[in-house]
Amino acid sequence: MTTIDRTATPTSVFRKTDVQLQHEVEQFLFAEAELLDQRRLQEWIDLFTEDVHYWLPTRMTRTNRERHREIADENETALIDDDKYFLTGRVRRYTSGISWSEEPPSRTRRLITNVRVATGAEPGELDVVSNFYVYRSRLERHQDWFIGERFDTLRPADPDYGYPYRIAARKIVLEQTTLLAPSISIFL
Repeated sequence: MTTIDRTATPTSVFRKTDVQLQHEVEQFLFAEAELLDQRRLQEWIDLFTEDVHYWLPTRMTRTNRERHREIADENETALIDDDKYFLTGRVRRYTSGISWSEEPPSRTRRLITNVRVATGAEPGELDVVSNFYVYRSRLERHQDWFIGERFDTLRPADPDYGYPYRIAARKIVLEQTTLLAPSISIFL
């Protein structure tokens, strides 16, 4: 297997991977989506390593010549740039009942597709790229859609943990350059 360049834009390069590994990674991502859709955020936050980087860079419309600059670099503007401490704080705020953006809570449905798996930079790590579609409904008429691509680094978990992996890094690249949603009060 080859390593996926997490800084690159989407690629159409075919990568051969083990069927069992592919299935295991997909089932892990589907289980994560289910935790989020069922609002089991305390269990979800445990999927992350202590040194996680959860990052949603901004995206700008660029000409063809400048397309390589359409997604912000790590030292540039981001909509979300969290570590485990801040992710845990967001979970605590959203589940407290005092977060105006999630009281009453959103109803969500996540679709994870086009999962590509490659060996990571460190031994045992996997680099996983996937596409996502997140539908959010709030109150009676409020609806939002978030569509994009995720770049995850997965590390093997302790066999007694219950899940085969923990998420060590997540880069979320939205297709939208201007978000019409009033807030990003859900996890992608």
